[in-house]
Amino acid sequence: MTQITVPEVGESVTEATVGEWLKKPGDLVKAGDPIVELETDKVNLEITANEDGTLHEILKQSGETVVVGDVLATLVSGDSAATTPAETSQASTSAVSNDQPANPVQEAPVVRATPDVRRLADQEGINLSEVPTQGNRGRVTHTDVEAYIQQTREKAPVQPQFAPEAPQAPQSPEMPPLSSSPTQVTTSPAATDDLRPVERVKMSRRRLTIANRLVNAQHTAAMLTTFNEVDMTKILDIRQRRRDEFEKRHGIRLGFMSFFTKASIAALKAFPRLNAEIEGDEMILKHYYDIGIAVSTDNGLVVPVVRNADRLNFAGLEKAIAELAIKARDNKLSIADLQGGTFTITNGGVFGSLLSTPILNAPQVAILGMHKIEERPVVVQGQIVVRPMMYLALSYDHRIVDGSEAVRFLVLIKELLEDPEALLLEG
Repeated sequence: MTQITVPEVGESVTEATVGEWLKKPGDLVKAGDPIVELETDKVNLEITANEDGTLHEILKQSGETVVVGDVLATLVSGDSAATTPAETSQASTSAVSNDQPANPVQEAPVVRATPDVRRLADQEGINLSEVPTQGNRGRVTHTDVEAYIQQTREKAPVQPQFAPEAPQAPQSPEMPPLSSSPTQVTTSPAATDDLRPVERVKMSRRRLTIANRLVNAQHTAAMLTTFNEVDMTKILDIRQRRRDEFEKRHGIRLGFMSFFTKASIAALKAFPRLNAEIEGDEMILKHYYDIGIAVSTDNGLVVPVVRNADRLNFAGLEKAIAELAIKARDNKLSIADLQGGTFTITNGGVFGSLLSTPILNAPQVAILGMHKIEERPVVVQGQIVVRPMMYLALSYDHRIVDGSEAVRFLVLIKELLEDPEALLLEG
């Protein structure tokens, strides 16, 4: 009998939540087959079998909190199926009731979903096998469940709500009869609130960690944000002219992130304190450039890191960013993908954000916020013209970054983006 335990997944990760069981007792497994998912505060992990055998017993159920070393299940080595606890119980029952015909049990389809999605489905009384999925390799996501809930509510008939009639006051001989005007019903605030639909959804481990870190960043850093805007005309022109050739040569589309990453690295080299962190009474100035790229997923925001981004050309950056984004959305990021990082770029423009104040990704001391490209009238050489403009936001830790330094840093990024050829010279 082999034990399947919670492995060590990183120095800072000590707990996890049991996610979806991908195998059930009695299933034959091969070495390397994924058996169960674990949800940590950083990534989702698939625990695999170390050898061929049969899954014997599941000891930790979906939603349970586990720590490193806990036994999740047991595995019987070998290719032959082992008798599971469920099979033993079924055999005993059959021996007692031999005169009754066996009823075939319809096996429920296996549905892939994270623990927080399962909790939402349980609270709403939804069978996950009935929820249609939108990609994600058959995995049911929060978006799928919420869309199903909305669709169900739209189809459900609306029941009219009637207020209870107020009791008639007793008539006294000395009092005149009550008038026949309509009765006014007074409902207490508490009674009104009871009729309003509410939903309680337990936050996932990752969501709780994100919340704690964002609050901690605001409490510990002297955070300030400065703004500027950039004319995207020349970058859009380059992308339009070179798009097909670039994709044919490198197998990847030329996006915006490579331009912004290149410009940020050039500015970090000119203003090294924005590529630092604070440790006690010291500043740690980092002379390498591991750039974090914020990615939104169903389970919350994650920031995978492009290592040594200064050594990559435009195609290398686009490929690295695309690979990390795909891994993030497929819950395939490793702890190593998320560790470190010296500076972060976040793009709220993909969701339509025109302006925002990004929060620091501690212990980093600066983060660049991109936004939606919008055509606006601007004055160029005394003439009013329409240009594709983007607002930029730089949040920084004022404890070690002076205001003038932050402003000049952002101005340099603006100048480099408005003159993309300068990025080639910087590279």
